[in-house]
This record gives sequence, C-alpha cells and structure tokens, in this order.
Amino acid sequence: MSVEAHILAFRQIVQGYSISKSPLLLVKSVGPYLVPFFKTVAIFFVLFGDDSRDESIFYCIVKCLPVISLIVFVLLHGMNLTEYYRYSRRILIGLIFSCFGDAFLVWPDYFEVGILMFAIAQFSYARAFGWRPMKILHGLGFAAVGALVYMFLAPALEGIMLYIVAAYITLICTMAWRAVARVEFYNDLWTWTKLCGCIGSIAFVISDLTIAINKFRCPVPFQHQIVMLTYYAAQMGISLSVVDSPIDELLEKTLKAS
Repeated sequence: MSVEAHILAFRQIVQGYSISKSPLLLVKSVGPYLVPFFKTVAIFFVLFGDDSRDESIFYCIVKCLPVISLIVFVLLHGMNLTEYYRYSRRILIGLIFSCFGDAFLVWPDYFEVGILMFAIAQFSYARAFGWRPMKILHGLGFAAVGALVYMFLAPALEGIMLYIVAAYITLICTMAWRAVARVEFYNDLWTWTKLCGCIGSIAFVISDLTIAINKFRCPVPFQHQIVMLTYYAAQMGISLSVVDSPIDELLEKTLKAS
C-alpha cells in the first residue's frame, strides 16, 4: 500500500471519527445519501403497507429497492480492497445476500432458500462486528434468548426445518451479540454509528422473531407492518455502522504492530 493511500485512508478515518462522535454531524454527513432509502421505503408502504402483498415480480422489486439503496450507500461511503474497508466489505456482502433473501421470500416455495440467504447475511454481519471485546455475559444472554425462542417454536417444526431454524437462530443471536458487544459506553469507545449497528441488530431479531411466530405458532396482529418496519430499520442501522469502520481497522492494525 503506497504512502499516498495511507494518508488518504488516515484522513477518511479522522473525518469518520469526528462524524461518528456527533449525532448532528452524522445526520448532516449521511442524511443526503439516505434519501433514496427513505423514498423507497415510503413507496413500499404506500403500495403494500396494508399487507396486500402478492407473489409478483413487481412486489419483489419494490420490496428489494430499500436494501439496494443501502448497498449504494455503503459503496458511496467508500470501498476498496485495503484492510481499512474490510468491515464495509462484509457489511456489503450481508446486504447483498439480504437482498437475495428478500427476493426468495416473496414466493413461499422458496422459503428455505430465503432463510439460507439471510443466514449467510447474518454470518457476514457477525464477521464484520468481530470478536473483540468478547463480552461472554452478553453472549450467554443471547444464547438463553435463542434457546427459549427455539423451544417455543420447536413443537410447530417438522423435518429439516427443525435444523434450519436452530441454525438460523444461532446465527442471528451471534450477530446481535457481536453488534451489542461493540458498544462500549464505560470507556468512551462507543460511537453513534456503533450504537446504530447495535440497535439495527436488535431490530433484526425482532423482525425475524415476528416472522417465525406468525408462520409457525400463531397470527401476529399487524405482523406485516412490524416485520417490514423493523427489518428496514435494522438494515439502515447496520449500514450506518460503516461510517466509522476504518477507525477500528486502524486500531486493530496498530495493536498488532505494537
């Protein structure tokens, strides 16, 4: 990596850190790039907000547009093959597979394929969030929640779905654990963008839990609205976490070099 590339990366890191510590600067910086996302979410709810979904290509396109706009947001924020953007690349991969999952879930016959796509997305998000700090107690808490959810759903599951749901619960709980673990309030290492990723991960859990309860156990009132609102909020929060991601990569590289 050239000296000029290091200087450019450092400037972007400093700018990202300043933005991520101030909510006002964060809104001013990323707000314009999120306009397509909010517009496409509004279009989706205007057209399909009353749960009048169908299994059409048009519905599939409209449903996927908000996540596609977040893919563009991540790309516009900065993307290259250096170590400084490793986090952003993994979030991008998660968004891409989420988009595939959105498409497959439009058609009930492809439900298992949709779960697989989202499982890959959760794995990629968890890899992005990393394993430091570990925070075992947080992990045990999410493991307990995941176990309780699985025990609640298991009586309604049959065959391969017993294993698919178990694997997916493990992945999404791991993803949420790692997102929450990154927010370190006690030593002033937290940022607004890390908090956005944390909130996004929790919203993702709520969205998928609502889907599971409605599909396997009992009807959930307003499930369509709950699922889609929390889902889009989740993807937005996770996408916002890329704003200060080069900071962590620089810190990790510095620690390894020291």
